[in-house]
Amino acid sequence: MDMSFLQILLYILGAILLIALIVLVIKLIYSVNRVNFILDSVERKMKTVDKAFNAVDKVVDTISLASDHVVDKITSLVSRVFKKNKINKEREDD
Repeated sequence: MDMSFLQILLYILGAILLIALIVLVIKLIYSVNRVNFILDSVERKMKTVDKAFNAVDKVVDTISLASDHVVDKITSLVSRVFKKNKINKEREDD
């Protein structure tokens, strides 16, 4: 009698555990579907924003190229001025 009571108790607890696991798996599937929908939405929005970032990147690259060119010209000019002063000083010393 004692053995059959424990067996029935184990069967009942096993059935409750099985039902709880089924409910948890269904909720997990629902949650994964919601997360997947959110990620798809974020991905679409990122593609839109990516176009804007690409445009800003091109503008920044153009400005950087222009400023590099200006700095190169100024450096070249300053270098020539100091080189001429050094050559003139050497001629005066001779």
